[in-house]
Amino acid sequence: MGIIELTLLSVGLAMDAFSVSVCQGLSMKKLSVRNALIIALFFGAFQGVMPLMGYFLGSRFAAYINSVSHWIAFGLLGVIGGKMILEVFHADEESGEKSEYRLALGALIILAVATSIDALAVGIVFAAADVNLILSVMMIALITFVISFAGVVIGNKFGSKFEKKAEIAGGIILILIGVKMLLDGLEIL
Repeated sequence: MGIIELTLLSVGLAMDAFSVSVCQGLSMKKLSVRNALIIALFFGAFQGVMPLMGYFLGSRFAAYINSVSHWIAFGLLGVIGGKMILEVFHADEESGEKSEYRLALGALIILAVATSIDALAVGIVFAAADVNLILSVMMIALITFVISFAGVVIGNKFGSKFEKKAEIAGGIILILIGVKMLLDGLEIL
């Protein structure tokens, strides 16, 4: 696999993480570079680790993983998106103000896993192809990191203008990404 193909693959794998990063940025009242870096680091790291796992698991477990991965992603993104929407209506109802963004480690791990499941399948493909595994994993992780950081910044700029509507839209986007992943996995789309 050449550098151009690997770059395109990395960008493609990062798109789910980008969308979720935008949603995280929507939730922030004020942009925190620290939180944006942490979010990008989680998404980049998980996108890099999952192909490694897929590579070492090889095709032995591919049928099991691929048969349920879309359901897992659908469930995780649906729950988190629904929670995000509900929190808009319960956040500081008395004061009417948006609550301060809190970086929830558990939710971040779930989001990182949900958006990197497809990278696990890519790792299985890597096991059968002639690829430089270290270079591939590093490129996937780095490109996802950069794209996710940009997503948080973009989401925050957009979210600060539209606040609650933007958070609701972010929750809906997460749910729709989950539905799309489910439909792709069921080969409906």
